[in-house]
Amino acid sequence: QVQLVESGGGLVQPGGSLRLSCAASGSIFSIAAMGWYRQAPGKQRELVAGFTTGGGTNYADPVKGRFTISRDNAKNMVYLQMNSLKPEDTAVYYCNADIKSSWNSRWYAYWGQGTQVTVSS
Repeated sequence: QVQLVESGGGLVQPGGSLRLSCAASGSIFSIAAMGWYRQAPGKQRELVAGFTTGGGTNYADPVKGRFTISRDNAKNMVYLQMNSLKPEDTAVYYCNADIKSSWNSRWYAYWGQGTQVTVSS
């Protein structure tokens, strides 16, 4: 079993900052792409920031220059530093990772349960 658990969400005023964390645990042989998605009420889930399998990063246009994704491979963790938050950043944020449980298993995409981020005065 593999689990992704997010933390760090909450209520913040416009212009504020939050740092989200995601910990992967369980039967993990290798982790490939990891990233953060978000889903606002009435909208589709969208990519916010992610690491590609080649080790690069990509960001959604609305968050470029404000959000930074990072990871700690030794701890199987990925982070999202969010600065200059805006009300339109309000959403449930989900962690996603492609994980192999053993050397000969397939890659599977796992999701966390989500953490609420609310930006409001």
